[in-house]
Amino acid sequence: MRWKPRTLVLIGLGTAMMAGLIFVAFRPDPVPVDVHVVTRGPMQITINADGVTRIRDIYDVASPITGMALRMPVAVGDRVVAGETLVASVMPATPGLLDSRSMLQAEASVQEAEAALHVAETDLDKARDDQTLAQTQYERATTLVERGVASFTRLEDAAQRLAVANASVQAAQARIDMAQSTLVRMRTLVQDPGTFAGTQQTCCMQIMAPADGVVLSVTSPSERPVTTGAPLLRIGDPANLEIVADLLSSDAVRVAPGAVARVERWGGDGLLHATLTRIAPAAQTKVSALGIAEQRVDAYFDITSPPQDRLTLGDGFGVFLRIVEWEEKDALQVPLSAVFKRADAWTVFLAIDNVVTERTITLGRRNSQFAQVLDGLVAGDAVVVHPNDALTAGQRIVLRSALTR
Repeated sequence: MRWKPRTLVLIGLGTAMMAGLIFVAFRPDPVPVDVHVVTRGPMQITINADGVTRIRDIYDVASPITGMALRMPVAVGDRVVAGETLVASVMPATPGLLDSRSMLQAEASVQEAEAALHVAETDLDKARDDQTLAQTQYERATTLVERGVASFTRLEDAAQRLAVANASVQAAQARIDMAQSTLVRMRTLVQDPGTFAGTQQTCCMQIMAPADGVVLSVTSPSERPVTTGAPLLRIGDPANLEIVADLLSSDAVRVAPGAVARVERWGGDGLLHATLTRIAPAAQTKVSALGIAEQRVDAYFDITSPPQDRLTLGDGFGVFLRIVEWEEKDALQVPLSAVFKRADAWTVFLAIDNVVTERTITLGRRNSQFAQVLDGLVAGDAVVVHPNDALTAGQRIVLRSALTR
C-alpha cells in the first residue's frame, strides 16, 4: 500500500514531536550554581594576632629610704615635667619602741657607758699629774745641765718622760671623747620615739619626676610607712606607644623586622598602621583556651600612624593585628571555594554558555579566601563556587540568583 505524501508528512511531524517530547521529558534539569568572575587586583597574605598596647619607656618611682611616705601630691592622669614636678615625699622612719627586755639591755648599756666615761676621766687626771711631774723634772734637768752639774743623758731621759706624759694626756682625752659618744648613743636607745618627731618635720626626701609624661598608676594615695625600694607610682608618656603581639612561633619565623601591619578593632574610627621592629629571641609554652600547649613568642610593633589619629589609645589597650607576610598589587585571584583536587591537580568548574567544563589550573600563594592563579585562567572567566558532588563536566547549569528573581 502506498502512502500519500500528505500522510507521510503528518507521520513525520508526529514522530518528530514525540521524539522532542521524550527528549525534553528525560533531559536532566540544569543544576543551580553560584559563579564568581575571576579578576585581577591587590592580594595579601596576613598573619592575624591579638595585641596589647604599652608605653615604650615606663618609669617606676620607688622609695629611696625606709620611712613614712606622705600623701601623694599627684594623681593618676596628672601630667608631670622631668625634674620639676614633685611626685612623692618620704620622711625618714622614727625609732621603734623597745620591748621590756631590750629596754633593760639599753639601760644597762647606758650605765656601762657612764662608768666607762668616769674611768676615762680618772685616767685623764692621772695622765695630767704625770705630765706635770715630767715637766718639772725636765725643767730641773735643763737647769742642772746649764750649770754643768748634770749630764746630757739625764736631760734626754727627762725629755723622753715628758713626751710620754704628753701623749698619755692626749690618749686619755681621746678615750673621754669616745666614752661620751658611746654614752650619747646608748641614751638615744632609751629615749621616747616621740621626741624625734619634731626634728623630722623639715627633714623629708622629696622625689621629682624622672621624665616627662603622665602618672599611670599610684600604689596608694594615702600616707603610709614604706621600706627602701617600695614602689610609689609609675610614669610614662602615652604618646610613645608600641604594640606587643603574641604570635605562634611557626608564624613568627615567616615575618621579619620591617613588616607592615594593619591595626583593627582598637576602638577608634579607621585603621592604624604599624611596623614590626623586633621579635623576642625565645618562645614560651602557653596553653590556649582549648587546652592545647603552644609555643608563642612576643613581637613588637611601632605605631606609624600620627598621634592625632589615636588620641584615645592608651597603655594596655587591646587591638587586633593583620601582619602582611606577602603582597601582590596585580594578582589573578580565584576563590578557594571554587578550587578542588582532581588526580592531584588543582581543578575548577568553568561556566561557559550555561554548561560547565573542568579546567586544570596552577596555583601560587593563597590566603584565607583567595588563591593566586599562575596558569589556567584569565581575567573574566566564570568559575563555579561551592560545587556539589553531583556536578560533572558537560552538565547544564543555571545561576541560582536567576531562580530567586
